[in-house]
Amino acid sequence: MHFDYEKDPLAIERESFRQIRELTDLTSLTQDEAQVAMRLIHSCGDPQIMAQLRFTPGAVEAGLAAIRAGASVLCDVEMVRHGLTKRMLETPAHCFLNAPETPGLAKTNGETRCMAALELWRPLLADSVVLIGNAPTALFRLLEMVRDGAPKPALVIGMPVGFVGAAESKDALWRHCDELGLQAIALLGRQGGSALTASAFNALLRISRGIYF
Repeated sequence: MHFDYEKDPLAIERESFRQIRELTDLTSLTQDEAQVAMRLIHSCGDPQIMAQLRFTPGAVEAGLAAIRAGASVLCDVEMVRHGLTKRMLETPAHCFLNAPETPGLAKTNGETRCMAALELWRPLLADSVVLIGNAPTALFRLLEMVRDGAPKPALVIGMPVGFVGAAESKDALWRHCDELGLQAIALLGRQGGSALTASAFNALLRISRGIYF
């Protein structure tokens, strides 16, 4: 039994991105936005997500500036945090879902642990990069916090996945970005997830180091 397949990782990557460019209309995007879009498509194998991908004007630039400034990176779940390219992170990424205080806060307030964990973000929230890939409730809570005067992150990558609240939370993010003064990258609809959210940020990490595909 013999299998004929490509083994060179660089060749695999080059060919993957060649096919993505061939299959995807990226003409509406800036060079850096296209890098993020291609990384997302590469992660899920579906060029059709382009129809749901949204960037606020200046979102990529804001994210890159935050990365270069060593901003805090705040993740809704550990799966997002573990998906980040650690060798490129200048500062550790944070997730407080499993912090000792979180279950008690959630029980007291009658809310999800992901919502409760955001209370522990407050000291780190100003000019941070927020990555929400799993919990719609976390994205809704972030919007409520900013609405009520909490410090604003430099960039929100909002891509929670699922059937209850996921599409609605991302729609709320997209509709209220201007009103709340937020920069955001969002994948509208039910699709999303931790891997895609981490991939979007990993694309920004690569761009910040001058790595393009």
